[in-house]
Amino acid sequence: MDQTKPAPARRMLAGGENLFTIGDMARQYGVTLRALRFYEDRGLINPYRQGTARFCDAAARARLETILKGKQLGFTLGQIAALLPPGVESDEARPLNLGQQQVLTQIERLERKRDELEAALSELRQAAAAMSGGAPAAATVAA
Repeated sequence: MDQTKPAPARRMLAGGENLFTIGDMARQYGVTLRALRFYEDRGLINPYRQGTARFCDAAARARLETILKGKQLGFTLGQIAALLPPGVESDEARPLNLGQQQVLTQIERLERKRDELEAALSELRQAAAAMSGGAPAAATVAA
């Protein structure tokens, strides 16, 4: 039995540009269809519609890459919308329109979050060690 993935369902614009379905986009970028529809509802991406089908061109793909980079950097979708580069859509992912203070503030926020995660992990590791050590009383984790 052939285990290869089906070819992407592509359409072409009049100018010959390939369009990708949102299903193709979801698979390629590891996001859900629901997430892509949500991004569309929020005005972050603007796929072409043909009936109920949605198709993305190279500019929409580049914009999605920029959005996902913003999420990776810990920004909310509202912040990302405000940080998206203004102007003509580009076929290449563009950096978020960040100012120095925004970068420094985000670094501080992520460092605080990392410290909180490290503290939580440490406490959970202690609880797991107590449980595996055969301790008679169950380890408790403070809320």
